[in-house]
Amino acid sequence: MKFLRLVLKQNLGLPVFRLVVASGTCCALIAYRIFAGCEVRHAYLIWNLFLAWLPLLFALHTVERFHQTADLRDRKFLALGVAWLLFFPNAPYIFTDLVHVLAKGRPTFWTELMLILLAALTGFLAGFLSLQVMHAFVTRIWGRVVGWMFVTIVCGLAAFGVYLGRFTRLNSWDVLWNPLRLVHRTGLGAWNLATQWQHTKFLILFSLFLLLGYAMLYALAQRKDDGATFRDRSVE
Repeated sequence: MKFLRLVLKQNLGLPVFRLVVASGTCCALIAYRIFAGCEVRHAYLIWNLFLAWLPLLFALHTVERFHQTADLRDRKFLALGVAWLLFFPNAPYIFTDLVHVLAKGRPTFWTELMLILLAALTGFLAGFLSLQVMHAFVTRIWGRVVGWMFVTIVCGLAAFGVYLGRFTRLNSWDVLWNPLRLVHRTGLGAWNLATQWQHTKFLILFSLFLLLGYAMLYALAQRKDDGATFRDRSVE
């Protein structure tokens, strides 16, 4: 399977395996909720989890295409990179599904909250891996400063994408299937951001949420051989 080969090539076998387990657990819990409680409305979480995995697929193929051509102007490479950027907001988008449990007095509040948070965390980590792949790619070509500038810009664009998805109900595939709707809703969203402070605050805060969340996870991922460090301190 090509996806598995690309995962192993990027040394992502273990984190991807854990994400598969987490995603499978989420889907199993959602399925149980649907069949045991007749709560079909939670089925959207499975679809959103699927969308959260797509950026990782596109990121791996983008980097692989560059390794094959070594040409930043290659059309397939550019198309894959654009596809990654368009679908990346789907990874953190699940956090906004918390809006579905805001109703007061729901007897299943805590069950639904934990279910959405588990799916949101899994989706966010899948997006983190895809951003890490692209971050490493940009850093290798243009250096560390440009790499972090890239991450910052992507987090801002992703927050805008999440905003469009939640408040104007745009979808990533509207780029192909309904470009006129895309232009209209994007313009409407930009106007609301420019004229309504509440919307602007969402964009700023969600951008910071993504950037700081990525920075913290990135720092944890860079820790090396914690076990050896612990053993050395024990000997001392």
